[in-house]
Amino acid sequence: MTGQAGAGKSTLSHALAAKSGFPLIHLDLEFWKPGWVEPSEAEWREKQRRVLAGDAWIADGNYTETLDPRLERADTVVVLVTPWWRCAGRAFLRGFRMPGRLPEGCTYSAWQRLRDEWRLIPSIWRDRRANDRELAIIAQHGHHVTRHVFKSKRAIREFLDGFDAGDGPARPPSCGCR
Repeated sequence: MTGQAGAGKSTLSHALAAKSGFPLIHLDLEFWKPGWVEPSEAEWREKQRRVLAGDAWIADGNYTETLDPRLERADTVVVLVTPWWRCAGRAFLRGFRMPGRLPEGCTYSAWQRLRDEWRLIPSIWRDRRANDRELAIIAQHGHHVTRHVFKSKRAIREFLDGFDAGDGPARPPSCGCR
C-alpha cells in the first residue's frame, strides 16, 4: 500500500494482515538504525530485499524513493489518496500517542514524538502531490501489479469487506509508504 494515509494506512495494513494471515512488515521499524540513524539508500534497498524475501507479506510505509524494489516482488499495491490537511491533522494527533513499538536501539519521549509529528505538517503540505509521483513509479515499475486507489474511508471499508483471504491475491498488497 502506498500514499499519504496517516492512521488510515496503518489500520488498513493491520486489517489486511488479520484477514490474510500474512506477516505485516512496518517499514518505519525496519528503516531506522539504532539511535535514529538513517541508512544510506543502498543499505535501505538491501534491507528491504532481505525483509521482503518471504513469499507473502504486507509492507506498510511509503519511502517513495525506494518503491521500485518492493514493486519487483509485489502483485498488488494499495494507494491511499488523502487530502493533505487530513493527513497533517492525523500526524499532529499521532504526536500525542506513543507508538507501540520503536525501531531497535531507538528511544522516543512523548515530547520528541509531538515535536517530530508537528514538524511533519509543512512537509505534508509540500508533498501533497506525492501520490502523482508514486503512481508514476508504479506505472513504470509495476506493470504486473494490481492497483487499488482509495480516496475515502468508505472505499477502504468496502475493499476490506470484500477481501477474502481465500479469494485474495497470492501475495498481499505491498506498501511503499513513507
